[in-house]
Amino acid sequence: MSDNPNKRKADGSKDLILVQNESSENKKSKNELSIVKNTNQNRELIIGTERTSKLKSPIIQLSGHKGEIFTCKFNHSGTALASGSYDKEIFLWNIFHEDCINYGVLKGHKGSVLELHWTTDDSEMVSVSSDKSIGVWDLNQGVLLKRIREHKTFVNSCSVVRRGPPYLVSASDDCSSRLFDQRTRGSIQIYKHQYPVTAVTFSDASDQVITGSIDNIIRCWDLRQEEEPLMTLTGHQDSITGLSVSNQNGGSYLLSNSMDQTIRQWDLRPYAPQNRCVKVYQGSQHNHEKNLIKCSWSPDDSRIASGSSDKLVYIWDTDTKKLLYRLPGHTGSINEVVFHPTEPIIASCSADKTIFLGEIKYSDI
Repeated sequence: MSDNPNKRKADGSKDLILVQNESSENKKSKNELSIVKNTNQNRELIIGTERTSKLKSPIIQLSGHKGEIFTCKFNHSGTALASGSYDKEIFLWNIFHEDCINYGVLKGHKGSVLELHWTTDDSEMVSVSSDKSIGVWDLNQGVLLKRIREHKTFVNSCSVVRRGPPYLVSASDDCSSRLFDQRTRGSIQIYKHQYPVTAVTFSDASDQVITGSIDNIIRCWDLRQEEEPLMTLTGHQDSITGLSVSNQNGGSYLLSNSMDQTIRQWDLRPYAPQNRCVKVYQGSQHNHEKNLIKCSWSPDDSRIASGSSDKLVYIWDTDTKKLLYRLPGHTGSINEVVFHPTEPIIASCSADKTIFLGEIKYSDI
């Protein structure tokens, strides 16, 4: 795999210096950069790879959190990034500002922020925490609108609908997933499990809730019926740590990450074959830390990405399962990797308390 020119080698060097290559023999335009290792100083000089985004630099490191970062998400317009951390805070970043400034901090949780999501109009945010609560935030005012306290222990995951009523769903170690309508008080459905629920998402049509548990099983529930799941997906051999529904073709496919060291793609269509697992992706790792490492789709579904306990970002071609990128830089487990909605940019957040923003080639997304 090291022969793939699209991958950066994990050689232990951390410092990146942006320079302009003015060599007359191999003249490059101002917006072209490349990566060359300087062995004398044990760091890399970026001097010549084609720029593909509006980021100030091809790689940007964001720091400021005081603890491990568990989650990060771009807003739908792609102008901002939100991150949630062990330090109990949510940071809001203006990624295209010259200094990529942290323009807001949301405080209110009394435990680690484990997952967050922007609502479809980017005016509000939903977050979940180890403090047993769900937070709903007004992003225009930067204040906590609502704190929901129904779960009895850690809330691991949450999701918001892509369309329809303002529903949100949560997943908790108390062996339940709960559905809420933000217009009313209290949960409107409770999906009971035998074991802690570690991941949750909505179907694209927002008519189903999909949950993953430490019993290795994925369950699809009808929004209106809480007694029994419509469908169960089996195949993973260890706990489910992340779930993500595809963006195109009506959300026909589901991505799941598991502690069995695999990521699986499932066919959610009504009349799919009985064996709904259509692809298995390998490479990313889980370790004794047992972090809930998430997975994601690119906007056009042509690529998938995952964090990993080996401190590397993994990106695969969805159709061929070919590993396209294995990117170093972080010094701790990577908990989430997400794609920018309109530009060839990825963001990754890590146990090392930092976030990396990085470009990918246009030809590769």
